[in-house]
Amino acid sequence: MERIVATYYVETSFDVELAASVLAGEQSSGTFVSVPGETAALKERFAARVESVQILERVGEPAIPSPKAKSGAYNRAYIEVSWSIENFGYNLPVLISTLQGNLYELSQFTGLKLMDIQFPSSYGGHFRGPSFGVAGSRERTNVYGRPMIGTIIKPSIGMTPDDTAALVKTLLHAGIDFIKDDELQASAANSPFEARVDAVMKVINDYAEQTGKKAMYAFNISDELDPMLTHYDYLVKAGATCAMISVNSVGLSGVKKVSDQGALVIHGHRNGWGMLNRHPLLGISFTAYQKLWRLAGIDQLHVNGIQNKFWESDDSVVTSIEACLNSFLSGQNLLPVVSSGQWGGQAFETYRRTKTVDLLYLAGGGILAHPDGPKGGVVALKQAWEGAVNGLAIEDAAKIYPEFAKSLKKFAK
Repeated sequence: MERIVATYYVETSFDVELAASVLAGEQSSGTFVSVPGETAALKERFAARVESVQILERVGEPAIPSPKAKSGAYNRAYIEVSWSIENFGYNLPVLISTLQGNLYELSQFTGLKLMDIQFPSSYGGHFRGPSFGVAGSRERTNVYGRPMIGTIIKPSIGMTPDDTAALVKTLLHAGIDFIKDDELQASAANSPFEARVDAVMKVINDYAEQTGKKAMYAFNISDELDPMLTHYDYLVKAGATCAMISVNSVGLSGVKKVSDQGALVIHGHRNGWGMLNRHPLLGISFTAYQKLWRLAGIDQLHVNGIQNKFWESDDSVVTSIEACLNSFLSGQNLLPVVSSGQWGGQAFETYRRTKTVDLLYLAGGGILAHPDGPKGGVVALKQAWEGAVNGLAIEDAAKIYPEFAKSLKKFAK
C-alpha cells in the first residue's frame, strides 16, 4: 500500500526516537495508553511508522518553553514518519489533521515544524493540480521571455468602483500585465463586488479590443463557499481571467472547490503566512506548504521578495521560488508571485540568485510612486529586468535606462 512520508524538524528533551514514536502513535492508531482492539494486525496496517531519525545538535534552552519538558539539554533532529494512504485516502482535510494535527501539542516536543511531504504517484492521478500555472498565466497575458509585471490597487480599501476603474485605465495605458485587489478588499460598503467587476472589466475589455492586450486582474473572491462560487461565475461572464483567494483564510476544501471550476487562473494570496512559518521550530516550511496548495489547484502563490519589507530572509525567498518551479507529481508548476516592497532595484539580485524570469513581479509603490507616474514605474521595472538578465550592474543600467535611473534615485536606500 502506498505511503505518505512527512519530514519534521523537532526539538525534544526526551530521547528523540522515543518522542518520534509517540508522535507516530498519536497521529495514527495509538493514544497515551494501550486500548483493547489495537491489535498487532491493526497496527501493522494502519499505524504510522518512524522511517528515520537524524540527530542534529543539543542546545541548552528550549525553542518553545514547556512546563512538562525535562530540564537540561534539548535534542534537535530531523525525523521521517510515514502513513499508509488507507488512513485518509485522498481527503485533504484529514490528511492535514494527520500530518499537522495534535502533534504540535505533544508535551514531548519543545519545537516541531513540518518541513516536507512526499506523496505517492496516485495523488498525481487523483488531484489535477494547477490548471494554468506558469504556462497558462503567460498564455492569458501574452507575456513571454520576461517576468509578468503587476501591481496592487492602492489605497487597499476605500476606493469606489469608478475610482478603481480609473486607476486601472491609467495602469493599462502604462503597459501593465497584471493588477490585483488588495487582500483587504472583497466587497466593501462603497465597492460592492459586482459593481467593481463591471467597472473594471469594461475598462479592461475595451482596452483589449482596441489594442489586443488584455491585462489580468485578480479579483478577490475570498468568502464563504456559496458566495465565492457565485462571484466566480460572475467573473467568467464578465470576461475576467483571474480570481484571487486568501488561501489561509478560506482553507483547502474551499480553495479546491473553486479551483476545480477550471475556467479562471487562481491567484493564491498567503496572508497570515508569518503565523505559520516565522518561528524556526514551529509550523510548516514553504516547501511542504506549496505542495498542499498545488494539490488544491491554485496557479500562482506569493513568495515575498528579495530585500522585502517583511521579516523573511532572501535565502528563504529563493528557496520558495525554487519550490514553486520544481516539478511536483504530474501538475503544472506554480507561478511564484514576488512582492513586498519591490521596485526595479531588487530585480538584479533576484535574477542573480534564481536565474529565472518565470515570475509575477508585483510592485505597489514601486510603480504608483514613480516620479513619472505609473507609466514610468512600469517602464522602469521592465528596464530593470532587461538589465538584470543582460548581466548589467545596477549603476550601469541606470546610465542606459532613464526611467530606471529615476526609480533608483527615488527608492534606493
